[in-house]
Amino acid sequence: MDRLPKIALPAIAGIIVLIIFMSRSTVTIGSGEAGVLYKYFGGGVVTDEPPLGEGFHLVAPWNRVYIYEVRQQERLEKMNVLSSNGLDIKLEASVWFQPKYEELGKLHQEKSEQYIERVLLPAIRSAARSVVGRYTPEQLYSSKRDAIQQEIFEETQKIVDDQYIQLNEVLVRDVTLPPTIKDAIERKLKQEQESLEYEFRLVTAEKEAEKVRIEAQGKADANRILSASLTDKILQDKGIDATLKLSESPNAKIVVVGSGDDGLPLILGNN
Repeated sequence: MDRLPKIALPAIAGIIVLIIFMSRSTVTIGSGEAGVLYKYFGGGVVTDEPPLGEGFHLVAPWNRVYIYEVRQQERLEKMNVLSSNGLDIKLEASVWFQPKYEELGKLHQEKSEQYIERVLLPAIRSAARSVVGRYTPEQLYSSKRDAIQQEIFEETQKIVDDQYIQLNEVLVRDVTLPPTIKDAIERKLKQEQESLEYEFRLVTAEKEAEKVRIEAQGKADANRILSASLTDKILQDKGIDATLKLSESPNAKIVVVGSGDDGLPLILGNN
């Protein structure tokens, strides 16, 4: 009985050590994640092998695994930038990104788990300030939103591409101008719209007037051609033809040929 405690204590200690050993030797990596292995006695961060994928892994208890999310992530960034004429502009942009899977070890070794704060966000701020500084507030407010968004994406991509970060998209969600500038731009745009509508009405009226003039000119030309072709002889012949047709009707009448002032026949009589 006296020997039992002496055996039990080492056994309990062994079990505790085994539990600690097993807990430090197993790693479970969730969906959309990957692990970077750090070897305390093997050169530190493993960069020459692919990262650990999803699932259950056994590792030496003295090593450590750093888990990263490798799915596409989004970060909303609000910043103050200056336009080309020095006005303060508030810009809100959404960044879609993810770490480059095969280079996850290098990302951890060189940038650490704070790569978003240390690399990505400074890059997007720098690109936004550079791009917005090329445009006036009016361009930012209206016509250049898509162009600005694309330019910010391209400049940010140049910065982060060799930093082991995959940039998928940059979306400019909002551009806020100083109230006085915004009101002035809206008034100007309204005046321009009214001016365009007035010009459209003028052009429409001018086209309608031109149409009327063309039709009137056509009728005048037709009448002039017809008048030039109707000689006295032609009129007399037509009058005689008409008289002869009337004389063939059953109604009683007297036809006097050549008694009119203009040489046309006269028709006398009644029904």
